[in-house]
Amino acid sequence: MTDTDYDVVVIGVGGMGSATVYHLAQRGLDVLGLERFDVPHTMGSSHGITRIIRRAYYEHPSYIPLIERAYDLWDDLAEETGREVIHRTGSIDAAPKGNVVFEGSLRSCEEHDIPHEVLTGAELGERFPGYDLPDDYRALYQPDGGFVVPEQSIIGHVEAAQAAGATVRARERVYDWAETHDGGIRVETDNATYRADNLVLAAGSWNYKLADALAGLAVPERQVLAWFQPERPELFEPAELPVWNISVPEGRFYGLPIYDVPGFKLGKYHHLDEQVDPDDWDREPGPADERILRNFAENYFPEGAGPTMRLATCMFTNSPDEHFILDTLPDHPQVAVGAGFSGHGFKFASVIGEVLADLAVEGGTDHPIDMFRLDRFE
Repeated sequence: MTDTDYDVVVIGVGGMGSATVYHLAQRGLDVLGLERFDVPHTMGSSHGITRIIRRAYYEHPSYIPLIERAYDLWDDLAEETGREVIHRTGSIDAAPKGNVVFEGSLRSCEEHDIPHEVLTGAELGERFPGYDLPDDYRALYQPDGGFVVPEQSIIGHVEAAQAAGATVRARERVYDWAETHDGGIRVETDNATYRADNLVLAAGSWNYKLADALAGLAVPERQVLAWFQPERPELFEPAELPVWNISVPEGRFYGLPIYDVPGFKLGKYHHLDEQVDPDDWDREPGPADERILRNFAENYFPEGAGPTMRLATCMFTNSPDEHFILDTLPDHPQVAVGAGFSGHGFKFASVIGEVLADLAVEGGTDHPIDMFRLDRFE
């Protein structure tokens, strides 16, 4: 091999890409990770200080085996690197009785024997006074929920991958890739041309620009986050405020306790339903963005709706059914792709890296990913 020849090239070294580089390097492969921005960076989807992790999964019970493996791998990464990448605070999935957020979470816990409690809105407020939900709401409390710290997770995966022999290059943009005459892959960047036996596309919101098969299936969306300083900060510390997903008439919202920066964090799923070009969109939050999130906080977390500390944007990349895309490309079986994580993927990054490493090298995986195949959209 030369300095431009690798077993695998991974495009994108965010949450999913950094984990993929790590798992490939752990297998003794010569791997190159290419990132067009910094490592880590705030231009895509893998930032924001804290990201929710939860065992209860209303989206679909099929996610449970993956989340169980993800927990194990996050704990392994923390032990290997000494970085506290996962924090357990408990998690809440709350909604009016009959709503999928509560009912789906309850079903997943019952089917997979996940420890949990069911609380009324009133009982939730008594135990965790930061919450102020209607008394007739139902909340599923799962004690092992919490948050992953994305920036530290990426750094941990990258440093551990480098220690295992991986090469990672930041600020190097991929312009094109193509199959070579011998069945390998040629990757062209603004700095060099590389050759690899296999390729992984883990470029987040830019993935659809790298693979025609993802056109219309991995669609970027503008998302806004807020951090508000609570009037009673002691109610919003990690020991007192489980992470949460809540469905209310205004929409579906999510949030996390105070950690590392002032204010407790919250956002609304599909904030304004704005599809965007990841190379040309409004990255600056405005008063209308803030008002959506403040109105929610005033109604359901009134002790938390103090001064604004921070606003930030990121991107969701949504698939049509809001489930992940994990597969090899139909016309290029040596190219694996992880895409369409639809605003709920980061918690799985540790295991997605393992899955993408399997797909790149073996063409398949023992993980249960049938529901994430590309051919479901045909």
